[in-house]
Amino acid sequence: MPSYPKTQIPSQQFNEYRCKAPLNLYDSPTSRSLATQAAAGRYLRVLSQTDENVLEVRLCEDDYPGWLPLEDFDYLEPVDTPYQAIALSRLEIQNRLPQVIAFTLEAMKQPNYYLWGGTVGPNYDCSGLMQAAFRASGIWLPRDSYQQEAFTHAIAIEELLPGDLIFFGTHEKVNHVALYVGDGRYIHSSGKDNGRNGIAIDPLSEQGDAITQAYYRQLYSCGRVVESYQPSNFPMDK
Repeated sequence: MPSYPKTQIPSQQFNEYRCKAPLNLYDSPTSRSLATQAAAGRYLRVLSQTDENVLEVRLCEDDYPGWLPLEDFDYLEPVDTPYQAIALSRLEIQNRLPQVIAFTLEAMKQPNYYLWGGTVGPNYDCSGLMQAAFRASGIWLPRDSYQQEAFTHAIAIEELLPGDLIFFGTHEKVNHVALYVGDGRYIHSSGKDNGRNGIAIDPLSEQGDAITQAYYRQLYSCGRVVESYQPSNFPMDK
């Protein structure tokens, strides 16, 4: 890999950028394991540059950290106006939920497979699909499933309405999330070994095949999205 001069990053003048193309962010400076993806148009802050020619960054909309190979710096453009989060009322969010569901149903029609760290179609992980679906309607969720569980308003399973989130996991931690679409069914992107290897609709029931039953046994909680995520340390457009 070629060596890039540190002066290539004008951090004194610009430390916030907009993505000109979808980018992969990794979970360490080695850039071996995907942490998340940034769709075109997303904002990020450059925090530092390592000797491994990797940028430490943080996505502005959801505060998510990651490492970006310096060779991808050309796909960023500096912004004069920092990212501004938009506050939405509960009614505004409620009115957008049909669009959220429609996004997931359309995504399911595309050939896809489960991708750990995936937030840009056609391949998603579970929380990446949820974030992308809500984001498409102007609603921001935190990135990971356990963060989404903590962010939502807890509801009983009997209170589920289309557009609510269903969380699965162990006693210690949430590790999977799905979107309730009504009629006792949910849509989710699940893994290859213990799931559908992509986006599918399953019943929220003890009945069904082995995969359906396995997820039902891992049912953790249900949550309702009542606000759009407001990132820390960023100005908010009221």
